[in-house]
Amino acid sequence: MTEKKTKSFVLRVDSDTMDAIEAWAADEFRSTNGQLQWIITEALRKAHRLPKNKKSSSST
Repeated sequence: MTEKKTKSFVLRVDSDTMDAIEAWAADEFRSTNGQLQWIITEALRKAHRLPKNKKSSSST
């Protein structure tokens, strides 16, 4: 099995937005980081901006 390469970066989010993301993550049984990754992946998928070989998964 191949490992996914990840990159880290700092993201500044206002407290109301972060509270909403944390609540959404809890509702979906995901970590906050996992929820942010899912949100970004879904936005890229909907905009048809994922690489051709990237398979999107609906649940994490």
